[in-house]
Amino acid sequence: MGHQPAPDEQPHATTAATLHTALDLAAARAPDATVDFPNERETVSLRELADRSRTMAGALLTDGVAHGERVGILATNSADFLTALFAVSRAGAAASPLALPTAAGDLGGYASRLTRTSAAAGMRRVITGRRLSGVLARLGAGLGGLRLLPANELAAAGLATDAPGGGRLPEVGADDVAIVQFTSGSTALPKGVVLTHRNVLAGIRAIITGIRLGQGDHGGSWLPMYHDMGLFATLSAVMTGIDMTVWSPAAFIRDPARWLREFLDRGGTISPAPNFAYDQLVAAVEPDEVAGLDMRGWRVALNGAEPISPLSLERFLAHFAPAGFAPEQMFPVYGMAEATLAVTFPPLGRAPVVLWVDRDRLTADGAVVPVERDHPRARGLVGVGRPVLGVRVRVRAADGDGAPGGQGVLPAAAATGDGERVGEIEISGTPVTAGYVTAGGTPNATAAEDGWLRTGDLGLLRDGELYVTGRAKEMIIIRGVNYYPEDAEQAVRDLPGLHRRRAVAVGGPDGRPADGGPTSETGAAGVVMTLVGETSLTEPAARDRLAAELAATAAAALGLGRAEVAARLVDPGTLPRTSSGKFQRLAVRGLLDRGEL
Repeated sequence: MGHQPAPDEQPHATTAATLHTALDLAAARAPDATVDFPNERETVSLRELADRSRTMAGALLTDGVAHGERVGILATNSADFLTALFAVSRAGAAASPLALPTAAGDLGGYASRLTRTSAAAGMRRVITGRRLSGVLARLGAGLGGLRLLPANELAAAGLATDAPGGGRLPEVGADDVAIVQFTSGSTALPKGVVLTHRNVLAGIRAIITGIRLGQGDHGGSWLPMYHDMGLFATLSAVMTGIDMTVWSPAAFIRDPARWLREFLDRGGTISPAPNFAYDQLVAAVEPDEVAGLDMRGWRVALNGAEPISPLSLERFLAHFAPAGFAPEQMFPVYGMAEATLAVTFPPLGRAPVVLWVDRDRLTADGAVVPVERDHPRARGLVGVGRPVLGVRVRVRAADGDGAPGGQGVLPAAAATGDGERVGEIEISGTPVTAGYVTAGGTPNATAAEDGWLRTGDLGLLRDGELYVTGRAKEMIIIRGVNYYPEDAEQAVRDLPGLHRRRAVAVGGPDGRPADGGPTSETGAAGVVMTLVGETSLTEPAARDRLAAELAATAAAALGLGRAEVAARLVDPGTLPRTSSGKFQRLAVRGLLDRGEL
């Protein structure tokens, strides 16, 4: 399983007060450790990264960046991104990673989203990477009054100033804001998570400790660094002083099998990915090719950022067993930007744990009733472990009932399952944000109540282990009964004709479409749940059959009437996703309500 460092071998960079001083400590201990960007054909050592960020910080100060100012970073997975992040930190400002455009035909919409985000963060300056000059030129005046600072020009300007060596860099404290991380799932007004240097370094320390990251490890990620999972996975490797390889997201999406071979050939031991990526690896690597791979060194395959499917885990583990991938290497986790990523991790060396429960009882009244896996109403909940270092987790009942004293906190149940109920997951601790920024950049310190942050996620604690059941705001209400969209989606994903198992279940307010009109390809009115599936089928009769099968399969699985479920088919790539690959169900529902699908 590879080297697992003892506790006293753990790096000490995260004991620094700020992000940039932590980099300096890591660079002093491992100056030649590198971050490699294969798709950019560039490699930067930690020593070079520290030096370049000092130079860029001087240029930012010369340009007038103020202490506490929020500075955007708009760059691909590249050395420019990391240099800008640490340079902004040294200059005493707060870095705000910005999402990149996802489609050339949507530049107008992207410019609008970027303008809203920059306004929410109160930013005036954006550092841009070398690869984005063409895109930004096409956006033109659409970016409003944002001042764009090309990273290469900042580097050149920095060489002409004495700021890095002249003592002009400001004092920065642990409670200054380091990062404003915009949540990937925002569908309305942008909401930025405010993370101090203390938050960030505590979160990175929790990750390093939770997977015992250390010498002998080699990290690998293709997730965008503007997303929290990609960013903090990369920073964890940097602070540990180990080599890290960062591909572009497109490198994985275009050819998952090639990415896997490259990751293994480089000696990769740690890599994060959403659940869908493991499905894509199974689809991309033919069974007769698996035996030619050696996956024994992949020590920790983090699986998070979206709901984890027990069936996906089973498929992946069975498919890659001939390559030496053991169940203990799969690492289901739970996290969010508000916690500087990590919330719960399972123990190392443990195979994934699945709790099978009665789906109908779970949706009807939040009761957790364990059943056998082959039970007709069985739904599998994947255990995502216990709270990481510095984080506390509790579950609060939706109706306020729960613990004695009227606090509404549900006690962690014993393994018997007696009295278990689902509630909203709440978190607190050193890595957890104190609030958000919204329109105009004004901090909102009301994110946490009594020191606890509401996550919006539903779940339960069982013997200290967290099981996540879904998102509260995505529940579908039919005749007063709650239904999890994941249950409908899981029931249909293996239907022939569905593109890459992509389907989303949504419902309108109070369980009905907002406009009360047709929402299926067949024109059925008054439905309460709509399955939207991607397909490459073009023949009308074939599409009609698939749409009917989607609706019928979901209705049968959930015990709904056929008139209560409809289906709509869209072309591949139509369903909106977050930067981590999660489907944006609320955005899909909005598109349906507006007649845009």
